Amino acid sequence: MIGVIADIAERDVVREFFELFKTPWEFHRGHGHYDVVLCSGSGRFDGSAKLVVVYAATRTIFDDDRKIQTGRQRSHASILSYRENRIPIYGNSISFPQAQDSCLTDEDSREAIAHRDQFEEMEVCRIGYDLFEEVRRLLTVGQSAANAGIPTLELHIALLRDLITGAGITVVEIPPAPEGYSCIVCLTHDVDHPSIRQHNWDYTTFGFLYRAVFGSLRTLLRGRISVRDLVTNWGAAFRLPLVYLGLAKDFWRDFDDRYLELENGLPSTFFVIPFRDRAGKNAAGAQAKLRAAGYAAQDVADALQKLQNAGCEIGLHGIDAWLDSSAGRQELDEIRRLTGGSEIGVRMHWLYYDQQSPVTLEKAGATYDSSIGYNETFGYRAGATQPYKPLNAAQLLELPLHVMDTALFYPAYLDLSPDQARAVLHHMTENAVQFGGCFTINWHDRSTAPERLWKGPYRDLIDGLKSRGAWFATAGQAVSWFRKRRSVAFETGAPEANVVGARVALDPYENLPGLRLRIYRALRLDDIDGCDSKEYFDVALKQSMENQVFC
Repeated sequence: MIGVIADIAERDVVREFFELFKTPWEFHRGHGHYDVVLCSGSGRFDGSAKLVVVYAATRTIFDDDRKIQTGRQRSHASILSYRENRIPIYGNSISFPQAQDSCLTDEDSREAIAHRDQFEEMEVCRIGYDLFEEVRRLLTVGQSAANAGIPTLELHIALLRDLITGAGITVVEIPPAPEGYSCIVCLTHDVDHPSIRQHNWDYTTFGFLYRAVFGSLRTLLRGRISVRDLVTNWGAAFRLPLVYLGLAKDFWRDFDDRYLELENGLPSTFFVIPFRDRAGKNAAGAQAKLRAAGYAAQDVADALQKLQNAGCEIGLHGIDAWLDSSAGRQELDEIRRLTGGSEIGVRMHWLYYDQQSPVTLEKAGATYDSSIGYNETFGYRAGATQPYKPLNAAQLLELPLHVMDTALFYPAYLDLSPDQARAVLHHMTENAVQFGGCFTINWHDRSTAPERLWKGPYRDLIDGLKSRGAWFATAGQAVSWFRKRRSVAFETGAPEANVVGARVALDPYENLPGLRLRIYRALRLDDIDGCDSKEYFDVALKQSMENQVFC
């Protein structure tokens, strides 16, 4: 059991952190005995523990009491090195000049940012940054694109876990991956342009012609597409007048069939725009005309029904739902009307979002949001591989978006070749397997059609995830599984009994994969190889008639 000492203002962050690091904990209760005491702020506490971990970016009373020498305080962001991992720190930090063989160092100065020592029966680990302030920053402001590829929040969890097992204490947790699977994968598709015929010689049409004719030739000369792809794109450009006359097939229109064939029975989620020709407002209250879609969800109702019949989910690709709850209700109601569903999730068009959006979307009636990601790169905007509850939300969960096809391939963004994109997607897959969570992917509706033809990397990504034992779920199913995990309540007996109970909710999650209890064996910190120690075993968490499981 971990006893947490934190300021009242930090309690919302503490609670959310321990929903992500799902292990037995409670706020410290005075003179009680704990295996681990985790302190932030002054570090002052009463009671006893095998291990005390103090996080603070300034000198504390704890340092004075135990004569821990501190060095200079940094008032800027930095990167810390832990084994072979890089952990960005966005707030202040402080060093420890007398630390011997520190496990945590500043990447630039090589100064120690952690200090370990033994005081009588108690092991002490002093960490020179404010953990909960860092978590708050990640869950609100997020990471800059420069650190996008680092799952920072997951590394904070992994470091704390290693500190505990490294002190000779067993860690029990429910990992963020279902029983029998390595991780969760959400295949999602933003439906922006389901028909080129609906664009009627506008900006999108002329952009298509330029990229199909001239862009394809340039891409061929760079060795990034085949002659066959060039001919496919030129042929589509040549047929475009016939498409408008109704004499040739609209090559963007069959997005549903293309993805049903590619995904071959795997469930996926399609986010559709509710109303035609509505640009919506940006943060300044103005409209971006290019954001308006040339279709409404009603125009693709037949495709949506086909996708639902195949086990796919339909969500809202929102326009103004992120800043106006009444507009959000109208948009969500349109998707409910077309699909017959009641639980509808959201991804905002162009990923519009601000810190008040969770409350606004929740008030509008959204089940979840999946707008937290990058337009220009791949990675972990909140530092997390797993869904989380925004700090100002009551129930709504955020399903982070981790990679988007346009970010990988657009010349204005990363401009990757297919092989470079495959390398990125392989790296993201490895992170998903290592840390668990949900790997959320966005491949747009027309990305497998002319002029993009980005089918190959997407197919290879799916094959690779299948081989790594992932559970493929709709966004709604993934969020529901994490709600199931969050519903577990730990119960502990007397410390000497070494018993942990887990109360598991039965409904409404019985049709989802199960949970497991993971027990990390106690190790010395020096024996832990980075943040991926395999010294654990898993036990399936079964649900009994009394809803009570003891391990």
